[in-house]
Amino acid sequence: MLQSIPSDWFWGLAGGLLIGLGGAVYLLGNGRIMGASGIIGGLVDGTGRSTWAERLTFLAGVFLMPALLLPLRDGATTNATSNVAVLVAAGLCVGIGTRIANGCTSGHGVCGISRLSLRGIVATVFYIMAGGLTVVLFRHILGVI
Repeated sequence: MLQSIPSDWFWGLAGGLLIGLGGAVYLLGNGRIMGASGIIGGLVDGTGRSTWAERLTFLAGVFLMPALLLPLRDGATTNATSNVAVLVAAGLCVGIGTRIANGCTSGHGVCGISRLSLRGIVATVFYIMAGGLTVVLFRHILGVI
């Protein structure tokens, strides 16, 4: 007898496929790696002025696609804290970390590992370890999140 499978795995698979497809289209379309932090960073610091239209188009897709898929989902559950100060501090830390690491999960993790980039693999290992240590410290030791 076939058991009902929770739909969470499907949404994770669909999201992963869309990210991979987006990375492939971005690479094939303009010859550059799809790294979200680099795309946003280039808009913020002005280094991406010559490609501002494609950067804004990418970001529009990042925000619009979930909005288009929202009617298909009953509601997302999250374990994020309701403490706004913690969320803002976490976002700033992630942003600073991606600039220090010269990339983020989409650049190093998705596009770097898929191209067997040693730099992408090493960066991914270290930021996953840093994320795990952060959860242990802030959730289990300090009880902040």
